[in-house]
Amino acid sequence: MHQASEADQNPTGESEQGRCGFVAIVGRPNVGKSTLFNRLLGHKLAITSHKAQTTRHRILGIRTRKQSQAIYIDTPGIREPGRGALNRYLNRTARAAIAEVDLVLFLVEALRFTAQDAEVLDTIAATAGVVSTIAVVNKVDRVRDKSHLLPYLRGLSGRPGFAALVPVSAATGDQVDRLAGLVMEALPVKEAIFMPDQLTDRPERFFAAELLREKLMRRYGDELPYRATVEIERFEDRGGHYRIGALIWVERPGQKAIVIGNQGESLKVAVRKARLQMQALFDCPVHLDVWVKVKKHWSRDEATLAGLGYTDR
Repeated sequence: MHQASEADQNPTGESEQGRCGFVAIVGRPNVGKSTLFNRLLGHKLAITSHKAQTTRHRILGIRTRKQSQAIYIDTPGIREPGRGALNRYLNRTARAAIAEVDLVLFLVEALRFTAQDAEVLDTIAATAGVVSTIAVVNKVDRVRDKSHLLPYLRGLSGRPGFAALVPVSAATGDQVDRLAGLVMEALPVKEAIFMPDQLTDRPERFFAAELLREKLMRRYGDELPYRATVEIERFEDRGGHYRIGALIWVERPGQKAIVIGNQGESLKVAVRKARLQMQALFDCPVHLDVWVKVKKHWSRDEATLAGLGYTDR
């Protein structure tokens, strides 16, 4: 997938010397990592919802500005170790991303710093070692009384190990350009790894599955907590339009009934919304066929997860 060229632009003000590096966006669940990831890229690649475990895969997004290239990695939220295979996979994926990067963006929510945030910070210190870390305070637009924000920022800046601290709103874009500039300045001097117009290393097939899963999570809310996943069975380019066949896997027959809904109406709405977003992302007409099937305990078994595309990469 590709983006519009920015070869003649320099909005961050970085020097003419080229910089390039990998940047992991890390934090506990529901702090807005995927929203910030999309905002930094200027494109929606990562799916979003208010549910924990929305992000289940390492997603790479490339932003090239003039001679510099930031390669952002959206990661699953780091959580307490769980007994299920899916939880173990999510934590393993997040930790692996931290270990591979040149810069970490540690994302927290304005006016909140929980024990889980502290655990994430400890994980960064243990995994990333001497890698530079920028603390990013998100959702500042939700703080009604801004007088409460300054003491919070002071307290966070007093913690050791941060190269910078930036308050932002990923939802509105406030201060995100400033953050992007600091990121570029912090990256090592190096030639770009990817072509200037490349947006990600993931295939379109992957994003088709993610967009359908997003619509399921948003439509069914608490009715299907973490127990649905999507597998793309067929992805065909028919010369100007795509024909896509998708399987929605759930763990119990009752969940299948919930997804389908009365006379299939609930599923039709979710599929239509997913298809429209696919057409916008792929820039071509899309025909989307969807089936719902039961695969018992898919989220608890490592081999089944791997077969459904949950593999370290």
